[in-house]
Amino acid sequence: MAGKREHGAEKVGGLAGGVVNPMDGADPGLWNRDLAPASPAERQWDWKAFASLWVSMVICVPAYLLASGLIAQGMNWSEAALTILLGNAIILIPMLLIGHAGTKYGVPFPVLLRSAFGTEGAKIPALARGLVACGWFGINTWVGGQAIYVILNVLLGDALRGAPLPVLGIDPGQFGCFMAFWALHLYFIHNGTQSIRWFEQAAAPFLILMSVGLVIWAYVKADGFGPMMAQPSAFAPGGAKAGQFWPVFVSSLTAMVGFWATMALNIPDFTRYARSQKDQMIGQALGLPLPMAAFALVGIVTTSASVVIFGEAIWDPVVLAGKMGGVAVVLALAALAVATLTTNLAANVVAPAFGFSNLAPRRISFRAGGYLTAGLGIAMFPWKLLESAGTYLFTWLVGYSALLGPIAGILIADYFILRRMRLDIADLYRRKGGYSGIRGWNPAGMLALIAGIAPNLPGFLHAAGLLDSVPVIFDQLYSYAWFVGFVIGGASYLALHGLFSPPRRAQSSGAIS
Repeated sequence: MAGKREHGAEKVGGLAGGVVNPMDGADPGLWNRDLAPASPAERQWDWKAFASLWVSMVICVPAYLLASGLIAQGMNWSEAALTILLGNAIILIPMLLIGHAGTKYGVPFPVLLRSAFGTEGAKIPALARGLVACGWFGINTWVGGQAIYVILNVLLGDALRGAPLPVLGIDPGQFGCFMAFWALHLYFIHNGTQSIRWFEQAAAPFLILMSVGLVIWAYVKADGFGPMMAQPSAFAPGGAKAGQFWPVFVSSLTAMVGFWATMALNIPDFTRYARSQKDQMIGQALGLPLPMAAFALVGIVTTSASVVIFGEAIWDPVVLAGKMGGVAVVLALAALAVATLTTNLAANVVAPAFGFSNLAPRRISFRAGGYLTAGLGIAMFPWKLLESAGTYLFTWLVGYSALLGPIAGILIADYFILRRMRLDIADLYRRKGGYSGIRGWNPAGMLALIAGIAPNLPGFLHAAGLLDSVPVIFDQLYSYAWFVGFVIGGASYLALHGLFSPPRRAQSSGAIS
């Protein structure tokens, strides 16, 4: 009977061939239209859609800051490029693995979490991912607002500049531009994921042209690539940081992995709309590592060029664009604003909107969750996270990777090793189904999450300045935060699974191949 059921589920959407609708008998507190499995009509994303999605997300100011931040830390262009390429090649693996479940069953990330954490316990990691996205939402909104701020000051002769506001630490003009760019996001939140998809695909070609234009500007102003790429590594013999390369490299690599560790978790929010596994895998493989490496080179070239042109490494592209002068300032900053908006909508609105909706499906829709995300993005004072390259790379990026790494390890261990890619969709929406655990909590998942986070906590507190000192081993572990959490979280889950009454291993239902 199970074999017949799986065969019938081969059709897209899983509702043909006599397969029972997974929403029959669903608990009202565990689903709404946004959290339900994607319908056959919605599963229309081909590989080009996924590639365009990634191109639009990759070309953004925070991604630029990765490369230029590494230059500011002392790397030369080849060291920075290799670090970024390797980090993205690593994170692509869990991206494809976790994305497999979204395509096969059509469920979003918060629903997939119920398999490993329980129908109630899943709310904890979903909320953790959502709060990180709120921080990213705030960072991107701040950067886009700053672009608008600089444009207006160029056009109005610095009329917006003023004294910093109390508590906020930024002037009224900066805060006003931040809020204006913030309000622009509300249009797309109101119109849902389909409007976001359309905008991403329309913006991708424009963003590619913008990147090429930036490289041409750097080439002309610095009299060729030779002077730009000749900047030596600070880690070379005789350099300012000679002998310190490996500690910086390890932390930087973890930061690179951490950059997309967010999307590696909630990628089912997008792959649930894929036509096939082939589409999501090819699209992501083409759209993430190579475009990310290429855009990293844009950041490397322009930051290196800033040393030649302005006498200092300017790692913030908004500041760099402000120094260009003339019409180029307006064009460059307008392009930055568009790039920031495309990334923010896809990477930092969808995940928390679904995550918050999962907390109370009957009361919070995707739209309401998006509005909540926007509100929290303001409350996090994102400009504080971008005060320096060190804060951005080693406190923010590495810090949240310590939180998300264990979740990725647990999900992959549960879906691929324990369940062999077989889930019962109907039970994912039932409080008394196979994934209910103990009153909705799977102790194995929750304890494994704690075990994966714990070793990195002292190092994070030290990096954040909340502890004056910790044993050296904790700083070393923190340098590998995502990897440590991933391995310990996944291994602990497998070890703890047999100690509790785990959810039964379900037969697949409502899946596509």
